[in-house]
Amino acid sequence: MNIKEVARIAKVSTATVSRTINGSDKVSEETALRVRRAIEKLRYYPDTNARALGSGRSNLYGLIISDITNPFFPELVKSFEDVAMRHGKEVLVANTNYDPVRAEHCARRMLQRKVDGVAIMTSEVHSQVLEDFHQQRIPLVFLDTARSRNNVSRIVIDYPSGIESAVEHLRSIGHTFIGYIAGPARYHSARIRHKAFVKSMQQRGLLIPDHFVQKGDHTIGGGYDAMTLMLAGPVLPKAVITSNDLTAIGALRAIRDKGLRVPEDISLVGFDDITFSSYTQPPLTSIRIPRNEIAETAFHALVKMQNDHNFNVLRIPTELVVRQSTMAPS
Repeated sequence: MNIKEVARIAKVSTATVSRTINGSDKVSEETALRVRRAIEKLRYYPDTNARALGSGRSNLYGLIISDITNPFFPELVKSFEDVAMRHGKEVLVANTNYDPVRAEHCARRMLQRKVDGVAIMTSEVHSQVLEDFHQQRIPLVFLDTARSRNNVSRIVIDYPSGIESAVEHLRSIGHTFIGYIAGPARYHSARIRHKAFVKSMQQRGLLIPDHFVQKGDHTIGGGYDAMTLMLAGPVLPKAVITSNDLTAIGALRAIRDKGLRVPEDISLVGFDDITFSSYTQPPLTSIRIPRNEIAETAFHALVKMQNDHNFNVLRIPTELVVRQSTMAPS
């Protein structure tokens, strides 16, 4: 099967087929869809290597994440792949497991595959590797952290307003004894969330006993251990906010193991709103980070930067989703 047959079935020129395969923005979405359906019907497989040599583009985008075992990231990967597929692109996914050496290997693999752009949803990538991307003029999109320079965009999630809405929700239903389980201080996002919690509490004149703030590691086990330490203190919190949902799930188990109930004895709020959050018992109140919006924003920023090389800051809002894990203190 060849490109002429695809053009005949799609009722377009061979040039239009070629432009569609190469991801040109000069082809309308309706025409591109017709071409892709013809390609699928005829089971036509373009030579991607030849295509890359001819166009200078691979139509391959990289996505580097921190932890494939955290449900937040698979949901993000799925959304990114969905938007890429709709635009006839492919995605190369790499998982760093929070390891800088592994992150460097992942990034170099992206360079070797000559990706057209990379969405970096982690902070472990070494600065020298980032310089290599810059020298080859490969667009980059970062989550939360990035230096201002050409061919770079930064996605900023409004963590402070999310924490603010959680504290305000708890305070509005009568809570004053509010604890917090933080994430690892080496994560930029965890530091922002922790600072936002302290600020929100201070603005409302609410005291934070030392044992009301515990360190977690963004895992279920870390949440369990941190909550256990908090419950061992001289005064019990009546509500607890956590740095992510996995931490909240661990905290939920620790509260129950102490013979206490959520939300009757302790209200609980997570962060991320992963899919599992609505299926815990009770369903978890959580601060939602829209993975679909992050993926769409990151992908379109990479595509745009292939023509417009300016630095951009792209902001993503958060939203408090109230479920059954919070109630007024008894």
